[in-house]
Amino acid sequence: MSIKLIAVDLDDTLLDHSRAISPRARAAIAAAVAQGVTVTVATGRMFCSALPYAQQLGLDVPLITYNGALIKCGLSGETLRHLPLDMATARALLAMFRARGWYVQVYLDDVLYVRERDDNARYYEMIAGVEAVPVGDRLWSPAGPPTKLLAMGEPEDIPAIEAAVRAVGGDRVYTAASKPRYLEMTDPAANKGAALAFLAGRLGIDRAAVMAIGDSSNDLDMIQYAGFGVAMGNAAPKVKAAAKAVTAANDADGVAAAIEKYVLE
Repeated sequence: MSIKLIAVDLDDTLLDHSRAISPRARAAIAAAVAQGVTVTVATGRMFCSALPYAQQLGLDVPLITYNGALIKCGLSGETLRHLPLDMATARALLAMFRARGWYVQVYLDDVLYVRERDDNARYYEMIAGVEAVPVGDRLWSPAGPPTKLLAMGEPEDIPAIEAAVRAVGGDRVYTAASKPRYLEMTDPAANKGAALAFLAGRLGIDRAAVMAIGDSSNDLDMIQYAGFGVAMGNAAPKVKAAAKAVTAANDADGVAAAIEKYVLE
């Protein structure tokens, strides 16, 4: 079956080391769209952080953001699906982070909230191209259910942070590491695979006609869901093991190579 829907991760997948989209990738995506294929991004990023890349590519489609917790249309701004964390769970997790002195940031209404603009916050601002809002101790009592929480630490500390999150949140929270220093927390029904299944169903596209391209553990669900999952050359081993094919690394135009090889006629 020919590919009708492509979902592409952003960081370390479509974006190179300088967080740019290459001319070859732009051309391949444009050619796929011209061929009738729907192309979207599926990212852990905020909607406001992902939107400029979709605009660069001329994509007027629903975007999968926050690891699938928010699916929102790029042009109209219509929200198709929003699955924030349960409020009680979010509060319990934030209380745990506060007690342990671990860094965490809160996403609410597509705004990034931090306790203070420290090195972690500034690092994230640089990577995501967004501005954090420092709120002091108000961080621990968000005004509504957050779309996502994100912890940051040294790579060797992330497993302990994840274990603590699982102990508090149990089956009421989904965790995924999108980068070695990041641990993302969303509603258990929110992941890229579930979001991609929702979008394919809305578009009337069979699972077999879906391609997903990614590199990190938060891409695993969508690569397993897609009829044709593609791992980047720089992908984590478990992502490569789950994929139907492995393409070149992000700095070697792996997304363009995959679309050229498996989609374009």
